[in-house]
Amino acid sequence: TGSVPKFDGFLAVYEEGKDQKDEEEEELKHRLPLVAEGETLKFRSLEPEQHFTEPPPRFTEATLVKELEANGVGRPSTYASILSTIQEREYAKKEGGRFAPTELGMVVTGLLLESFGDIFDVTYTARMEEALDEIEEGKLNWRQAMAEFYEKFSEDLSRAEEQMTDIKRMEKPTDLVCEKCGKPMVIKWGRHGSFIACSGYPDCTNTRELTVDLADVDNADLAEQGEEEYCQNCGRAMVLKKGRFGQFYACSGYPDCKTTKPVGGEQKKADVPLEEKCPQCGHNLVLKHGRFGEFTACGDYPKCKYVKQKTIGVTCPTCGQGEISERRSKRGKTFYGCTRYPDCEFVAWAKPVATPCPQCGNSYLVEKWLKAGPVLACPNAECKFKKALEPVA
Repeated sequence: TGSVPKFDGFLAVYEEGKDQKDEEEEELKHRLPLVAEGETLKFRSLEPEQHFTEPPPRFTEATLVKELEANGVGRPSTYASILSTIQEREYAKKEGGRFAPTELGMVVTGLLLESFGDIFDVTYTARMEEALDEIEEGKLNWRQAMAEFYEKFSEDLSRAEEQMTDIKRMEKPTDLVCEKCGKPMVIKWGRHGSFIACSGYPDCTNTRELTVDLADVDNADLAEQGEEEYCQNCGRAMVLKKGRFGQFYACSGYPDCKTTKPVGGEQKKADVPLEEKCPQCGHNLVLKHGRFGEFTACGDYPKCKYVKQKTIGVTCPTCGQGEISERRSKRGKTFYGCTRYPDCEFVAWAKPVATPCPQCGNSYLVEKWLKAGPVLACPNAECKFKKALEPVA
């Protein structure tokens, strides 16, 4: 098919922007030659071409908002929350800047359409807006409108409660075998997304994070990156995987080597064995690397969860038995507490120093950082002692 421009019309003064040269060539390809009615045409050649119906491209954020707007779904103030919600609940994921439905999203959509087909009809919102306009204009009684809605919704809800499949009980078989009991592992869905669990539950409670190999992800750019990465600990190739928190590199030698690395970041360092023994189980301690730095813990984790506390060489001023150790809060902020916690509840945000206060005799001072620089100060609220702390060269 093609077309013939009869006259320029408004195009003489207005030309809508085209996408590069390809669009202009495509337009010329479908432009027909000028012919007159009744004119005899000469046959030159026949070029058979086969065309297949192609699905529409997947939505980007912009095209999805445009589609919502066209169908009267949501408002400008709710578009952002809609886009974030479908990703946070793992109903859709972004691949190359476009939304792709997840298996969870397709399952949930199918169940909701089956039970609440009228509400999930794209015209429902438009009809609701019309009803609200009629209520505002006094043409429709709001009690009548609510009664009509709730009567149908109540029936659908009751039927769904009895007949709808419980998604938390749904299982998808995998080729994996549970390393604890030997039974097949299955994919399940929970409040935090999909995960792998043993089919022998509740007798076996083994679970794993669900990761996706790069081969299952339609992203050639990431594939090229994955082929160039090698494990710095064992030399094996790093493979790109997808977990609950996004893409990451993992050593292909897993489970022998558990090295991981965030995409675009540095590889997670391997544990370093130490000669020191764990006081709880007797295994060797290892030096680990966490998001807040290095720490020493038992090498038999997770069976033994011992973590050696980082003491600063100061005896606890409260109980006189424990030592003060450097610790971190859930938000990563450093604080200091007694190693005998919870028997001793001493805690301080400033670092204690084993030096008595020369003014009030308090058993220790603390390091503080003021605008003028670091100082040693007395933690006693009634004592105002402060002494400038010389910086370490």
